Amino acid sequence: MAEITAASVKELRERTGAGMMDCKKALGETQGEMEAAIDWLRTKGLAAAAKKAGRTAAEGLVGVAVAGNRGAVVEVNSETDFVAKNEQFQEFVRTVAELALTASGTVEGLLATAWPAGGGTVEEKLTSNIATIGENQSLRRSAVLQVNDGVVVSYVHNAAAPGLGKIGVLVALESNGDKAALETLGKQLAMHIAAANPQALRGDDLDPALIERERSIATEKANESGKPADIVSKMVDGAMAKFRKENALLSQLFVMDNKTKIEDVVKAEAKNAGAPIELTAYVRFQLGEGIEKQESDFAAEVAAAAGKTA
Repeated sequence: MAEITAASVKELRERTGAGMMDCKKALGETQGEMEAAIDWLRTKGLAAAAKKAGRTAAEGLVGVAVAGNRGAVVEVNSETDFVAKNEQFQEFVRTVAELALTASGTVEGLLATAWPAGGGTVEEKLTSNIATIGENQSLRRSAVLQVNDGVVVSYVHNAAAPGLGKIGVLVALESNGDKAALETLGKQLAMHIAAANPQALRGDDLDPALIERERSIATEKANESGKPADIVSKMVDGAMAKFRKENALLSQLFVMDNKTKIEDVVKAEAKNAGAPIELTAYVRFQLGEGIEKQESDFAAEVAAAAGKTA
C-alpha cells in the first residue's frame, strides 16, 4: 500500500480539480494508488453530474471567438448567474468557443473534441466541472461562420469578460475591400443585431411557422374591424409586409440613425472599403432564450430537506 501523504493529496487535487477531502478519501479507498484514485474520483464525479442533471440550467455565458476568416459562438448554461462569474467556468466557455472554430458544426461533434493540455474530451471536462463547481452545466448550442474573402466580426453585449457575455453576435461580410473598414462596419452591424434581434437575413428567409402564426394574429385583428373581406385581405397583407420588414435584418432600420435600411448602410460603406460588400450571414445567441426557467432547484432541495427534519 502506497503511503498517503500531503504531497500525494496535493498532486491528486491538482490533477483532478477535486476537493482536498475528496482526494484524501479517494487515496484511502484505493490504498494510495494515484491512478486508481483518479479513476475513483472520475466515477464519483460522473455520479455527481448525473444527480445534478435534472436541474434547470438557464444561466451561464455566451462565448465568441474569431480567427482569420472564421468565427464561432457557443452557449454554455449553468443553474445560477453566480457560476458565470466563476473563473473556472469562464475559462471553460472561452476554450470551448476557440475549439468550435475547428470542430464539427454540431454540439455532439464539439463535445467529442479533444480537450487541450489535459486529455479527455470537452464532454469529459464538462462533467468534471459539474462535479467540482457543484451545479449542472450544459453545452447548449454552437455555430460557426466563415467567409472566403472578407471578415467575420464578433460582438458581445453585457460582457462578463473579454469574449464572454449575455448576448453574442457574429457577422460575416464578403468583400476584397479594406479590412479595417469592413471590421468597423461589422462591429456596427453586430451591435445593431444585438439590439434589434432580427429573425432572419431576408424577409423570404423568415421561419414559415412564424409567418403563419403572425398571419393568423393579423387576420383575427383585421376580422374584428368588421370591414369587407377584400379590405380585410389587404389589411392582413399590409400587416405581414410590415412584419417581414421589421424582422428581416437587411430591411430593418439602422439603430444608430433609425432611418437607413441595413442593406443601404452596407452599400454606402462599400465606398470606404473600396469594393462591393455582401452581408452573407449572421448569428445571434442570447443567453437562455427559449429555455423555460423553473423555480430554483436549490430552493426546492432546501424545502425538501426542511420537511424531512421537521
